[in-house]
Amino acid sequence: MLKRTWLAATHEDALEPELEIVDPHHHLWPEPLGRRWPQYDLADLRVDTGAGHNVVATVFIDCMASYRTEGPEEFRCVGETEFVATRCAESETTPGAKIAAIVSHASLRHPNARAVLEAHVAAAGGRFRGVRDAGAWDDDPAIGRTHTNPPPGLYGLPEFRDGLRTLAGMGLTFEAWQYHAQLGEVRDLARAVPEATIILNHIGAPLGVGRYEGHWDEVHAQWRAGMTEVAACPNVVVKVGGIGMSRYGAKFETWEKPPTSDELLAVWGDPLRFVIDGFGPDRCMFESNFPVDSESCSYTVLWNAFKKVSSGYTAAERAAMFSGTARRVYRI
Repeated sequence: MLKRTWLAATHEDALEPELEIVDPHHHLWPEPLGRRWPQYDLADLRVDTGAGHNVVATVFIDCMASYRTEGPEEFRCVGETEFVATRCAESETTPGAKIAAIVSHASLRHPNARAVLEAHVAAAGGRFRGVRDAGAWDDDPAIGRTHTNPPPGLYGLPEFRDGLRTLAGMGLTFEAWQYHAQLGEVRDLARAVPEATIILNHIGAPLGVGRYEGHWDEVHAQWRAGMTEVAACPNVVVKVGGIGMSRYGAKFETWEKPPTSDELLAVWGDPLRFVIDGFGPDRCMFESNFPVDSESCSYTVLWNAFKKVSSGYTAAERAAMFSGTARRVYRI
């Protein structure tokens, strides 16, 4: 849940407030999402993006918000694009960061995938950029499947790969969300459909819960090996973030006060630099993953950590990671 009182217990002013940021990954939902998350709508996003950093544009990413409640099942996800399109329009006529692009869900393995994608494009008012059809799955009940309840091995299904080719042929991008033990599936997918632009979410998800809890070194060794193979695929770019999620096992959410940016980097500095160096700054984009990463820290502290971890790179490399890569990939 979004715990603003707890988050406020650790305050930092925004570093380098002039540095332009395009935040390529956030969510919105107009009403509480289950029992875990309160409403997080445009006004809430504006609180975070307006807290000191120079966030000029953002990208909405699928979270099953405002799905249609009737009509063919495969088209119900278009309701999310319809909802977000209204928030995009509002953001464009009011002060603050603009929601410049929309990524929603569609089942790429469905026989009607093209028609669903066309419906998203029509609903988005020129802002639709791609799909996240998440494949995160684990047989440990403490981990389980991600929000769209995918089958195991989704990215290897022939019908899924056919759908990805359709997506790529329409000039749209694909967001890959899976766990670290599944990185081989992303590698194989990228090789099988080289014409697709694949955006690896949240540094490839090195888990620290369920059967992985207490096995940080083993998990990160496996994760590094998998990330190295994915980085060798030139059609994959990566989102550098997700480090506030409790499922990654750092346990910041249990602290009396949230971590500072230095405390975040004491845990995550080396892994983040590993990702950046493996993919190269022109295939990396820092992301907030808000409000999900608010499990561990505030928006301002998170971006301060990104600014610190990138301080040793050139100005051009940093510009790519904070805005340029996102602008290119999402056509902003």
